[in-house]
Amino acid sequence: MTAEAALAMPALVVFTLTLLWGIVAGAAQIQCVDAARAGARAAARSEPEQSVLATARASAPQGADVVLRRDGELWRVRVEAPAPGPASWAMTLRAEAVALAEDTPAGPVAAAPAGSVPN
Repeated sequence: MTAEAALAMPALVVFTLTLLWGIVAGAAQIQCVDAARAGARAAARSEPEQSVLATARASAPQGADVVLRRDGELWRVRVEAPAPGPASWAMTLRAEAVALAEDTPAGPVAAAPAGSVPN
């Protein structure tokens, strides 16, 4: 019985540590997603670029890189952060959010079908 326990304990410890690392990495991924969304919302409101970057970095995991760019009518915010844990498990977490700029003119309004009565 003692020999079996001696063999099972290291495997159980490794499994537990891997599970905990997965939970922490999942939480960091959620932080990346939240940071990208917060930055995209701030950019869509036409806030200054430094303010947008500060907003995104405030929600991002420590050591995250935040990139802001505009593609036509869309603002894109990308957040990349190293996954927490040992360097040997090197993994990069990424999230990107896109928002329509509020200073973009609205598209054409759809016409009512023929014969309909406006309210």
